[in-house]
Amino acid sequence: MQLNAQLQYTVTDRFLRYVVIDTQSDPASNSQPSTEKQKDLGRLFVAELLEIGITDAHLDDYGYVYATVPANTTKSYVPVICFCSHMDTSPDCSGYGVKPIIHKNYDGSDIILPVDKSQVLRMAQHPDLKNQLGNDIITASGDTLLGADNKAGVAEIMDAVYHLVNHPEIKHGTIKILFTPDEEIGRGVDKVDIEKLGAFACYTIDGESAGNMENETFSADGARLIINGISAHPGFAKGQMESAIKIAGRIIAALPEDLSPEGTEGMQGFVHPVDISGHVETAVIDFIIRDFDDDKLAAHADVIRDVADSVLKNFPNASYTLDVKPQYRNMKNVLAQHPHIVEYGMEAIRRAGMEAKLCSIRGGTDGSRLSFMGLPSPNIFAGEHAFHGKQEWVSVQDMQKAVDTILNLCAIWEEKA
Repeated sequence: MQLNAQLQYTVTDRFLRYVVIDTQSDPASNSQPSTEKQKDLGRLFVAELLEIGITDAHLDDYGYVYATVPANTTKSYVPVICFCSHMDTSPDCSGYGVKPIIHKNYDGSDIILPVDKSQVLRMAQHPDLKNQLGNDIITASGDTLLGADNKAGVAEIMDAVYHLVNHPEIKHGTIKILFTPDEEIGRGVDKVDIEKLGAFACYTIDGESAGNMENETFSADGARLIINGISAHPGFAKGQMESAIKIAGRIIAALPEDLSPEGTEGMQGFVHPVDISGHVETAVIDFIIRDFDDDKLAAHADVIRDVADSVLKNFPNASYTLDVKPQYRNMKNVLAQHPHIVEYGMEAIRRAGMEAKLCSIRGGTDGSRLSFMGLPSPNIFAGEHAFHGKQEWVSVQDMQKAVDTILNLCAIWEEKA
């Protein structure tokens, strides 16, 4: 079925409506969701879904939006599938007062953002722009992020729901919708009700370039290094003081460059100090540890220990402890047991007129944890680029291709049942 000829897309209008709502999550908050303002967008989704005709759409106390598109197939059994995107934006850059701009018919020249003219999108720094000639590029104005991560994804799912309801010729089984809060701070599925979803498979719509599908993520651990130094009056500290702050600095400086985020790429893992705090007597360094190979995570943690042991040889009275905790694991370990879930996604991309490319994510998604919660969840492109920063962008045409892909997936699961 050629969906493009039939659809009057609403995805851009939805996207422009969603990005102006501030939904930044907060890692310092212990509440669920971490910020109440995320529910503002959730309530809008529920209202729009009810208006479309999805009668069970609702927002729960934890900030999750659930909805069901009823099956319209005559087949007795079609597996239930779910589409998921997250509502929050990154704490790394302001999401308040977003002013989206559509740059029509992109011609390859630099895009200068008007509020901060030092923010310039150049093809050399944003290579996927070479695939966007003639397309319409959406950016923010230069003083905020855009929020395409992941409001492009939610807009695409919402547009797909609209078309499923208004195009009954697209046969499908029961489709579940899930919008999550707090994905950007690693808590996106902490309170998801898997039983309520009742799905066999899920597709997160949270990837980058059009045509890409991701079936593999990093495996992730967090580590906290606590350094116990020796405090003394600074006027009488010679031979006595062993400053935990200075020890922490030496440890960070001694970490291998080829095991850092800035020194790795592709399938290489890394050790990354993300926070440091303390005083002379005690200092704390928080690390994230990443690799596609689970077995290598322990070896990376040993690097931290080895560096700490080496540094502390010069501080005989100081000591440290290292606490390593698992965060998430490579979803490929689960998806490999259900290859057709990924195969159907690749076929859906091809039907939407793109070359399908299977990729790995140097990061994680809600799908990483959902997969290990019993809901295998590969990640499909949403078209978002340069996320978490002021130069974030997405193209109108890529969002429309994502809508096509979602609709094709619904049809394929029904056809194959």
